[in-house]
Amino acid sequence: MTENTESDPLRIAFVCVQNAGRSQMAYAFAQREVEQRGLKDAIELITGGTRPADHVHDQVVRAMHAVGIDLSGRTPREITFEETQESDYVITMGCSTDGVCPAGWAGENRDWNLDDPDGKSAAEVGRIRDEIERRVTDLFDGVEPQI
Repeated sequence: MTENTESDPLRIAFVCVQNAGRSQMAYAFAQREVEQRGLKDAIELITGGTRPADHVHDQVVRAMHAVGIDLSGRTPREITFEETQESDYVITMGCSTDGVCPAGWAGENRDWNLDDPDGKSAAEVGRIRDEIERRVTDLFDGVEPQI
């Protein structure tokens, strides 16, 4: 990877198939980390899915609301090949990621292998949410010194 400058922020993409659960939670926690760590100009965040759903899963919206994050206005979106190609890190959630990470791409792919929260109980979604929060914090602890 190349060293980033102020004009070239570190790009992190959170990717899943539907972009309706895990990747939305990861993106929201990452936005919070960027704000809390004062990294607005140093890190660019992207989220998307390979086959986006129509809406963020209701149980995910409720689980995130319980920790003070509002996802009710979020809409899943499609991630483009170019967005992943231009990212320094592509974080996948454990779903099928065929075609997400292009060959010859210089970035790093990390698959977090998380359970899908869709259809799970509130307790299970809360457990997944807490694991995502921990992983996002660990990710930022690792990349912040590179900035």
